[in-house]
Amino acid sequence: MRIVNVALVQFESKIMDVSANILKGLKFVQDAARQGADLIVFPELFTTGYNTDFVGKKYRELGEGLEGPTVQTFREAAKVYRINIVLPLVFKKPMSGVVYNSAVVINRNGDVVGEHSKTHLWDEEKKYFSSGDDYPVFELDCGRIGVLICYDAGFPEAARMLALDGVELILSPAAFSIEDRSRWNIYFPSRALENGCFVAGINAVGREGDLNFFGNNKVASPRGELILDANLFVEEMQLVKLDLDEVEASRRAVPYLKDLRRDTYYMKAD
Repeated sequence: MRIVNVALVQFESKIMDVSANILKGLKFVQDAARQGADLIVFPELFTTGYNTDFVGKKYRELGEGLEGPTVQTFREAAKVYRINIVLPLVFKKPMSGVVYNSAVVINRNGDVVGEHSKTHLWDEEKKYFSSGDDYPVFELDCGRIGVLICYDAGFPEAARMLALDGVELILSPAAFSIEDRSRWNIYFPSRALENGCFVAGINAVGREGDLNFFGNNKVASPRGELILDANLFVEEMQLVKLDLDEVEASRRAVPYLKDLRRDTYYMKAD
């Protein structure tokens, strides 16, 4: 068995108070490490809060690169507590000053493994963020992971790209409000079954103006069965033990990837 112990945080952000959110995030990191977690994941844009009505144009000034204080602080925490971290934040790429809705992946040694920028921007996000254009695979000591940020997980093609590259666990940091709970309930079991891998949704919690984030973190097995269906409207962290050997076994038993008819799939140009 290849067991990975994953900590998923239903985090309530303080809008535009990066320092307060970092401080609270570090407490979750410490607690997760104390409980033996291999990996901890936070929700979408947890360091700034999500609601564009409040943050809007300030995303640009709140954006940070890899050398910024947020990434550096969590790099040090990863090293001290010997834990892998998926760190969603407003990411500013070098030189351009353009900002992205991203997640930086940090390993136990405090090294940045890479980052994923959200490829499918939702609604008002398009006014403030540039979209990413790839689906990297992150090699950690606990397995091969991929990241799909929130709306990304609603596109089967994105998850399939990761699965075809051998990803065993897809993590989806999100900021889902309660009126979209029906989609939240569908995404993760569907993506897991289609690709024979574990898929986790990590949602924000708390109110940001008219947005009411409901938490309810989820993890689906490679057979599409829910193995975590967490509490609603509560800030908390769940630890879930996953056996990544189930991925290979499931892909042999239900060979969606092997039986793909790629020669029959095409997309018409606009």
